[in-house]
Amino acid sequence: MSEQQSDQRRPLVGVSVLIIDGDRILLEKRSKDPGKGAWKAPGGHMEFGETPEETATREVEEEVGITMSNLKFRTMTNDVFEDGSKHYITIWMEAKYESGEPKVKAPYEESEISWFTWNSLPQPLYLPIQHLLEGKTYPSLSTEFKLGGARETSSKLPGEGAEALRPDPSTPSVTHVRELRSDVSESVNGE
Repeated sequence: MSEQQSDQRRPLVGVSVLIIDGDRILLEKRSKDPGKGAWKAPGGHMEFGETPEETATREVEEEVGITMSNLKFRTMTNDVFEDGSKHYITIWMEAKYESGEPKVKAPYEESEISWFTWNSLPQPLYLPIQHLLEGKTYPSLSTEFKLGGARETSSKLPGEGAEALRPDPSTPSVTHVRELRSDVSESVNGE
C-alpha cells in the first residue's frame, strides 16, 4: 500500500463543542456527507499544530459566529461510519454561550442552526453525537466522569502550568447524565 493510500485510511481528528445556554444546546444541520441532513454540535477538523481549544474556538467562529466562555475538555468518541468512508476520533469540548446571534456562516457545511433542549433533540443525529449520548466515550460515561463534569486532575501536579489543569472549585466536578438527559439515565448510569 502506498503512503498516500495509507493516509486515506487513517483516522482523522475532529473537535465538537457542546455550547450550553441554560438547558439548551446549540446544534447545526449538516449539508454534506457523511451524515448530510443530520444534526451535530459545531466543530470540525483539527489543523496541524492546533490545540483542541484552538480548534473549538476557530470552528465555532467559522460556523456560527458566537462568543463562548469556560471552554473545557469533556470526553472523546471513536466514530467509524458504517459505509467505511470516514473514521474520526472526536474530541468533545463544552462551553458556555456568552453572546451573539447564531447564524449559518458556512453553508457548504451546515444548512440550519438552532437551540434544542436535551429532552427534545432533533433527528437524525450525526454519528459522533449519537455515540456521545449512548455513552460510547473515552473515558466512559459509565465511570465517575460524566457528561457535564470536568475531569479532575491531581492537586499535586508539578510545574507552574499545572495551575491551569486544576479544577475550578467554584463549579461542580461531576454532573450526572441523568441531570441532563433523563431518558438515557438508566442505560448510562445503570439506574
